Amino acid sequence: MRIPRWLPLAGALFALYIIWGSTYFVIRLGVESWPPLTMAGVRFLCAGLLLLSVLLARGHRLPPLREMRNAALVGLLLLAMGNGTVTVAEHQNVPSGIAAVMVATVPLFTLCFSRLFGIPTRALEWLGIGIGLVGIILLNSGGNLSGNRWGALMILVGSLSWAFGSVWGSRIALPSGLMAGAIEMLAAGVALLLVAFVSGERVTEPPTLQGILAVGYLALFGSIIAISAYMFLIRNVAPAIATSYAYVNPVVAVLLGTGFAGESLSGVEWLALAVILLAVLLVTLGKYLFPAPPVVKPCEGESR
Repeated sequence: MRIPRWLPLAGALFALYIIWGSTYFVIRLGVESWPPLTMAGVRFLCAGLLLLSVLLARGHRLPPLREMRNAALVGLLLLAMGNGTVTVAEHQNVPSGIAAVMVATVPLFTLCFSRLFGIPTRALEWLGIGIGLVGIILLNSGGNLSGNRWGALMILVGSLSWAFGSVWGSRIALPSGLMAGAIEMLAAGVALLLVAFVSGERVTEPPTLQGILAVGYLALFGSIIAISAYMFLIRNVAPAIATSYAYVNPVVAVLLGTGFAGESLSGVEWLALAVILLAVLLVTLGKYLFPAPPVVKPCEGESR
């Protein structure tokens, strides 16, 4: 039986939209019985070991040392810092939906770092950044984050780290395919567990079944499957489609948080969600919705 060509694409988009969007809610469930850094470390260490074992069993070889080092550094920036701060913030009672809305600003920061690396940007994209900053101010002006400044700051730092790591990682030599993801997850897992130990985190009681299932879901679905889906999309579809999860994940996270975790958003926070999603839409899809006029260059030898 021949598989329809659209089926892998639909499955990959489902993984990014629903699975990645649900990880914020699952993190909230997990930190009820896990110390946050320990949980994040166990998640990425297990995911990295499993993925690396599968790749080696299928005949893949370890990449050169330089590429492994680069992947490890990217893993520290994206996963250890980017995801670790979200896990700690949710442990400090930042609602999972609000955390997802804050993380949705990553494409805005990515555009800023791209400019620092000499990648040109358009006025429409800077408009998106300005609108996004308004959304961040609204999100912190009242409601869940107004009384938890440290939580908001941690997620903001994590988003900046993820954005910088994404831009920097696109300009250095990394292992090919899923090997890069395996090494990134291993490095993040080891680093998070070391920080957890140094900071005094201890697992004083065995995690509940809910906590164990949460880590398993985050490691298998949120890490291995979702990362594989993302790698498939960036090879087979336009970048705008591959990165469209940035404005779908917050909606999924908010719906799960309000529907199943008893979270609630104020009117200002709903407005901030809409403003941030508009900003991300302008930044990610603006070049496709409003293409720049073509630049006509005179032919060589044309009289002036």
